[in-house]
Amino acid sequence: MLMQPRARDRHSVETAGAGPTTIVFSHGFGCDRTIWRFVAPAFEETHQTLVYDHAGSGGAVQAWDPQRHASLEGYAQDLLDILEEEGLQNVVGVGHSVGGIIMMLAAIAQPQRFSRLFFICPSPRFLNDPPHYKGGFERADIDGLFQLMESNHYGWAQFLAPLAMGDANPVALTREFEGALRALEPRIAQAFARLVFLVDVRDRLHELARPSVIVQCLDDSIAPVEVGRWMHGHLANSALVELDASGHCPHVSHPQEIIAILRARLDGPGTA
Repeated sequence: MLMQPRARDRHSVETAGAGPTTIVFSHGFGCDRTIWRFVAPAFEETHQTLVYDHAGSGGAVQAWDPQRHASLEGYAQDLLDILEEEGLQNVVGVGHSVGGIIMMLAAIAQPQRFSRLFFICPSPRFLNDPPHYKGGFERADIDGLFQLMESNHYGWAQFLAPLAMGDANPVALTREFEGALRALEPRIAQAFARLVFLVDVRDRLHELARPSVIVQCLDDSIAPVEVGRWMHGHLANSALVELDASGHCPHVSHPQEIIAILRARLDGPGTA
């Protein structure tokens, strides 16, 4: 009987640094653990850092299972498996976009594993739900994105990359992200995209017991500023930081600002 690979191996876990507190970084759709290379090393002198790949991404393509990963809870369980195997409790979670939502679900399931969460450009629902919720997309927009993914994988990457990176940021960043999208296994990318863009976890936010900080770009075509403000209004013990930046990936386009935000709020009480 073949033994199941360790969670560390399944998800290409990498740890660095040293310190009494571990910061766990969770990437968003279309990325992998290397997306944190501009931010995570800044904390290695004072904290242990941990980066990993979601199932189906980067070095964790073989970890993806169509049944387990048909819901975000499956991805959250992956994270909990990693934390259990590494013997980690009271970690600081830093999650980008859907990576933050995955962390939230993990923290709801096992609160003792987390001390606080940082959400970078999160969205509990990408679809608009008028009149009280603006997610940024109409269903026709999302269906068009899915159709493009199925008919022209490269064309889809070329369309989504500039939306994610923002027009005001260097073209090289957009090209790099486009390359990452193109490199995704199409079947897995389509399944994860449908999950990410159609999910609705707004009714779960009240279950989060840990303090959180929401970092929201003022010019984000993927998750508009209204989403961050809505989450702040529905997450108890949360703080909202609005960043004067363009795009959906400030940890790539504005890493020094993200580092400063994290440093200012990593270890203090509450979220102030």
